[in-house]
Amino acid sequence: MAESSPRFVQRWLLPMLALTSAALFVFWSFYTLDFFYTAEVGNGEVSSPLGRYLRFDSRSIGDAISSLAGVIAAIFGIVITVVSIIVQLAANRFTGVTRMFLSDKINLAVMTYYIIVCVCGVWLAPSLQSDYVPRAALLLMLVLSTLGLVLMAPYFGYVFWFLDPMNIISRTRRRAVSAVEQGATERHEDRRFAAQARVLSSMEELTDITSNSISGKDKIIASGAVDALKDFALAYIESKSAAVESWFRVGPQIAGNPDFVAMDPESLKDLEGRRTWVEWKVMRQYLGIYNEALAGMRDINYLIAIDTRYIGQAALRSEDRQLIQLVFCFMNSYLRATLNARDVRTAYNVLNQYRLLVEATLRSGQLEVALQGVKYMKYYGHVSYDQKLTFVTETVAYDVSALCEVANELGLESEAEMLKEFLDLDQPLLTRGQEKGLLGVRKAQVKLACYYLASGQEQRARTIARDMAAEPAERLQSIRASLESVTSKDFWEVIDRGRNFEFMPEVQRSQLPQFFQWLAPQPEAQQI
Repeated sequence: MAESSPRFVQRWLLPMLALTSAALFVFWSFYTLDFFYTAEVGNGEVSSPLGRYLRFDSRSIGDAISSLAGVIAAIFGIVITVVSIIVQLAANRFTGVTRMFLSDKINLAVMTYYIIVCVCGVWLAPSLQSDYVPRAALLLMLVLSTLGLVLMAPYFGYVFWFLDPMNIISRTRRRAVSAVEQGATERHEDRRFAAQARVLSSMEELTDITSNSISGKDKIIASGAVDALKDFALAYIESKSAAVESWFRVGPQIAGNPDFVAMDPESLKDLEGRRTWVEWKVMRQYLGIYNEALAGMRDINYLIAIDTRYIGQAALRSEDRQLIQLVFCFMNSYLRATLNARDVRTAYNVLNQYRLLVEATLRSGQLEVALQGVKYMKYYGHVSYDQKLTFVTETVAYDVSALCEVANELGLESEAEMLKEFLDLDQPLLTRGQEKGLLGVRKAQVKLACYYLASGQEQRARTIARDMAAEPAERLQSIRASLESVTSKDFWEVIDRGRNFEFMPEVQRSQLPQFFQWLAPQPEAQQI
């Protein structure tokens, strides 16, 4: 791809001008000094250093011309050798680098330039005769050779820049976007299917870069590749509406991909009917990366959850319900993999993104989808409790509580059903002995009740009180003491959420006595 004018001037023109000017200044300074002060033979009719220089002697210049042709050939050999080594090292680490390098216009232009200069040098050597020197051709060869010499420095700099991992990632993403733009609206079937293959190849190249970077503990490169997949997906979602219908069919050039081959034929047909094979492939790559990163680079797991949420929010903006459902399926898969790995910290982070996604769904008016998301969260809260990952269950409780507050602020009809799901979160827990997990759930419910009281919604608060009516007095006292003791929203450790779970603003904390008064045992009426 051609470079912009400012970048061309900075990367190529200025370095070449500086090197050429410095070299010629040094040469002509000493040549002029020799001409006027140190020449042993008189200059005769020649009145200037340039005139003297241009008086090429055919009897003595033959060896110089032959050497000139050899010099430029040697320079070309050095360039080819250095570049080949660098490209090979990069190709061992990143898939598709060689193809990318050979298709780059600047690389092709530089190689073409050196070949042309070498050919000119070969042809110039025998053109010299005993009584004739081809001065114009010789001067041209001198100029071309000079440029070839000074070109090496900026070109090596360009090669290193070209093979920088982040630039490879960016170039691969642009290749995928370009293939989508060309193929999604292509009427010719063969070209459309070829574009699908380029899209799939680019996505898998980004996945390979991520996997290699995770193995090498290179978080910066891995994060860049993960974000590139997200950027591609967002660009695709924006242009998806203009695609022809046949674009959404899995073509023959990609049908043999292992991810598609492994799918049940009916599921593959459903994927085509939902018009989501591209997004499915992106998030399928994410899922593979996610499972790999669980063992050694958890920050990538969190980044994948963030980027998947961005894809879900883009689906909400485009009102693509099928894609929204697909995003939730993959978020659920992330949670399942995390719980199976018993990685509490990652589950905590992923649930934060899950909550933000459900909140965005609420704000966009997709109430049915949001309610389903809350049910999913409740389900994984139960799963984590069964696995004795009580902190995850507690996290689910506080997140669902926050979603109920959002639904209440927006005045949504689905709030009542969400509250019911929230209160059901602890029901299967009553028969178990894991007191810590149950306390966390109840604290979240008390916080929500105090929110209702602070906003003048006593009936909803009493609904929560009735649900907690059977709680032992000692447990209630423990919950109240714990909530009253938290007066700062900041936790004493660094956390991504930025707020302590148990913190309540003063207006809500002041409602604790009223709520617990409802739960206090009532004295029996005196016998008459």
